[in-house]
Amino acid sequence: MNAVLPSRSVGSRSGSSSVFRTAARMEEMRPSAIREILKVTEAPGVISFAGGLPAPDLFPTAAVARAAAKILAEDGPAALQYGTTEGFNPLREWVRAHLAATVGHSVTPDRVLVTHGSQQGLDLVSKVLIDPGDPVLVENPCYLGALQAFRSYQADVIGVRTDAGGLLPDALEETLATAARRPKFLYIIPNFQNPTGVSLSAGRRAEIARIAAAHELPVVEDDPYGLLRFSGESPAALSAEVGMRDWIYLGTASKFLAPGLRVAWLVSSDSRIHERLVTAKQTADLHTSALSQRLVWECVRSPETLAAHVGRLRAVYASRRDAMLDALARYLPEGCSWTRPAGGLFIWVALPALLDATALLRRATEQRVAFVPGEPFWVGAPKRNTLRLNFSNASESRIEEGIARLSRLIGSTPNSPGLMSFKTKLTRSA
Repeated sequence: MNAVLPSRSVGSRSGSSSVFRTAARMEEMRPSAIREILKVTEAPGVISFAGGLPAPDLFPTAAVARAAAKILAEDGPAALQYGTTEGFNPLREWVRAHLAATVGHSVTPDRVLVTHGSQQGLDLVSKVLIDPGDPVLVENPCYLGALQAFRSYQADVIGVRTDAGGLLPDALEETLATAARRPKFLYIIPNFQNPTGVSLSAGRRAEIARIAAAHELPVVEDDPYGLLRFSGESPAALSAEVGMRDWIYLGTASKFLAPGLRVAWLVSSDSRIHERLVTAKQTADLHTSALSQRLVWECVRSPETLAAHVGRLRAVYASRRDAMLDALARYLPEGCSWTRPAGGLFIWVALPALLDATALLRRATEQRVAFVPGEPFWVGAPKRNTLRLNFSNASESRIEEGIARLSRLIGSTPNSPGLMSFKTKLTRSA
């Protein structure tokens, strides 16, 4: 007689009766603090400085609509079909020319891999390069999405000290000298860094390139904000510095066109690594949307049209940055400091040392203002009195009101060392 197996109730998929067993790496994965905060901003009347959101009122909606109609009329079947993993060839050629014109890279189109947003690029880099326990160096504080990607592959993430000028070459040298194992790579955002908004000077770029070459340290350079410069000259990419040998460069259309298109690119100095990245992408999604790639190409292929659009972004974002800097100076109490970025989307604020920005956020709903506490951006012991503000996704009048609300929140915090200063500033601004 065949044995009858006892039935087993499946129950709720998330209940204790589930037989799923998660991978060990899931213990290292945490929900994005920013994604959770953005849920709060959906409440009516909330002024949000939380997400790194481009301004939707500046999206080239009409141009995308015209491009979609043209593509579907002239090339519809191919646009709706599967495509090659590496990407749409005309777009890859544009990326090659764009990098040569803007950041000093001289690459061939066959070294360009089109990705589903820069975040996929970070995931692919992690998948190809990181084994569990591998050391990875990052700026401290660091872009949260990069930390999530590296930790999801169980990297040993090591923060390198920064200051108002970005990553400190001496700190990089010291970290490399004391590391128990040679790091797999250095991850860095040289232009208008997320979360701080600071940029590396030409001198620091050259010094970091020298150190990387001397220590055989590959560099993964993320450049999502490079086109959004409001003042000063645009330097060459860090990875294009003389002597830089091993590098991966990531760029994206999200910040100067529209993030919903999810089109970005990745270029590697190493042909073998490029092939591994292509293979890794095949296992992830086969290829980036053929339609989205064609939409981006139609929107960027005219240099004059693209320059006019980017020029408008720069003008509006610069005005909003100035409005936020002005409001911070007028409203925030003594003991607060902040960065003054020459481009990008973010300002980094340090509150008086005794204040906790995470605790402050819990009370922010009372004033209907949102921001991102600095805590999740730090590697190791966080500086809990820090926070990130986004200035691109709010009008100047809402920036003024939002910073006033934030200041009231700071000023009303018990034992705030800046309370009397806040009251004085608020009176003078009335």
